[in-house]
Amino acid sequence: MSTAISRNTKTPRLIGLISIIAGAVLILGGGITWGMVTSQLSAENITIPDDASMFPGKQVKGPLTAYSQADIINKHALEGSGGKTYAELDQDDPARATVMNGSFLRASLFTSVIAYGVAAFAAGLGLLFVLVGVAIRSLAGPAAVAAPGVAKGAEPAAAS
Repeated sequence: MSTAISRNTKTPRLIGLISIIAGAVLILGGGITWGMVTSQLSAENITIPDDASMFPGKQVKGPLTAYSQADIINKHALEGSGGKTYAELDQDDPARATVMNGSFLRASLFTSVIAYGVAAFAAGLGLLFVLVGVAIRSLAGPAAVAAPGVAKGAEPAAAS
């Protein structure tokens, strides 16, 4: 007479499925966010000046080009203010408005760079959730199916 050990596979399989769904939602959300930021940056038609250290002449369409544009804006603003930042300029200095605009533009571009980072993080985390969900479901084994004519939890009769 054999003794069958029954284990609950329903709960881990459900948790795995929830993890897979959550991962898919995170991947989709990260992808949509990445696409929206790229679309908005592209619509601005920003071209990186030729004196930029990275990607000169390229259009701003991604995190690296946005960072490059923010960097060159800072360089130009400092050149126009004699090396002084907005906070260091006198209130009546005519360069203050230009440096202020440069600071606002840089902040907007850095916000885009951060949005790209968050989108990539969400998608990466989503991938991890999917992999963990698949692993949990595979470790839980197949869903338990009772043999015909055998009540769940009952031991089948021994063959004579």
